[in-house]
Amino acid sequence: MNKKLILSVLVTILLTQSGVAQLTNQSVSKAGTSAATFLQIPVGARAVGMGGAFVSVADDITSLYWNPAGSARLQYREVMFSHIDWIADIRFDFAAVAVPIPRLGTLGISFSSMSMDDMLVRTVERPDGTGELFSSGSIAIGIHYARSLTDKFSIGATAKYISERIWDMRASGFAIDFGALFTTDFLNGMRIGASMTNFGSDMQMSGRNTRMHGRIDDRKQGSTDRVPMHIEMNSWPLPLGFQFGVANDFIKTEMHILTVSVDAHYPSNNYQSMNIGGEYGFNNIIFFRAGYQSLFLQDAEGGLTFGAGFHYDLFGGNVRTKVDYGYRDFSRLKEIHILSVAILF
Repeated sequence: MNKKLILSVLVTILLTQSGVAQLTNQSVSKAGTSAATFLQIPVGARAVGMGGAFVSVADDITSLYWNPAGSARLQYREVMFSHIDWIADIRFDFAAVAVPIPRLGTLGISFSSMSMDDMLVRTVERPDGTGELFSSGSIAIGIHYARSLTDKFSIGATAKYISERIWDMRASGFAIDFGALFTTDFLNGMRIGASMTNFGSDMQMSGRNTRMHGRIDDRKQGSTDRVPMHIEMNSWPLPLGFQFGVANDFIKTEMHILTVSVDAHYPSNNYQSMNIGGEYGFNNIIFFRAGYQSLFLQDAEGGLTFGAGFHYDLFGGNVRTKVDYGYRDFSRLKEIHILSVAILF
């Protein structure tokens, strides 16, 4: 494929996202008006440590989340697990497998889960609990494909099934993520990345808890209060997101590498913001990271991030292990700690 055509495609994607950004420049944030917001919980300790500025880096298995196009450049099969103790005693786990196949592309599958402990059912009449317990949770399962069209330009997509539940009610939907990644000839191969995430169907809760009994007209004497009723639930859109950014290796030698990246984020359920981050690596073994997430976001809670990683070859270099830690400050809310473990083989 002609490189000028490829560049034109990428520029078109970026301009399209800029246009959508103008459309999302609303006077209110629209926070709390979308379903399945667990899809916006960041994945991977490395990306979190870099302030979430990862759409143009996307060179490991977490690209399945940040930018599907990045996995087209994986050279080894990779398995990863990540855990976060999220705010309000919520647990978030992510697992993924990616397999590069020569002349075909990269295939992958991912699974994410949000869960919490059971809680007491409380009512106005019984605020201390009725003796019943209820639970809540969400999952997303993704099937992934990415391919390099040239040595500099790659594209990718992830199709996801999404499900949320609370007590005896459930909602499900489907979504697609798209991504593109382009390596330029500027500086040390500056990368430009763009992604669109969670483009899909609305979600609507349904189940036993929407059924109840009541009285049709309280003014009528003798009318029964056991008339069966059904509460109609509204449907809500998924948290559509547009993100693009640039990344460059300002230092790149055999012993040292320093990467700096900047992302612009345009979500459908909040104001626009920017993420910035950096990573320093020594001998491709020890890594230190820092960044800031949600720059310029109105009413943002914190945003400072940092992290570290230790990557090491085993069995004569046939297996590489990666252990990464990330931290994010949430100001008045609980700080976030994330641990990721990956194996390349």
